[in-house]
Amino acid sequence: MPRKCVVTGKGTRSGNARSHAMNANKRTWGANLQKVRILVNGKPKRVWVSARALKSGKVERV
Repeated sequence: MPRKCVVTGKGTRSGNARSHAMNANKRTWGANLQKVRILVNGKPKRVWVSARALKSGKVERV
C-alpha cells in the first residue's frame, strides 16, 4: 500500500531533476507523512497523515 495521507490525499510526486546543463533525470519527491494514531470513524487507527494536516488541526490524535 503506497504511503498517502488519509486526510489530504498527499503522496509522492514525480518530475525531473534538472542539472545546470538542463539534463533531465526522473526523480520523486515524498510528502512529509507521519504515522500517527488518530480517530477514524470514532475508532483509533494507525494511519499516514501529512504534517500539514497535523499542524492545522484537521485530525484528532489519540
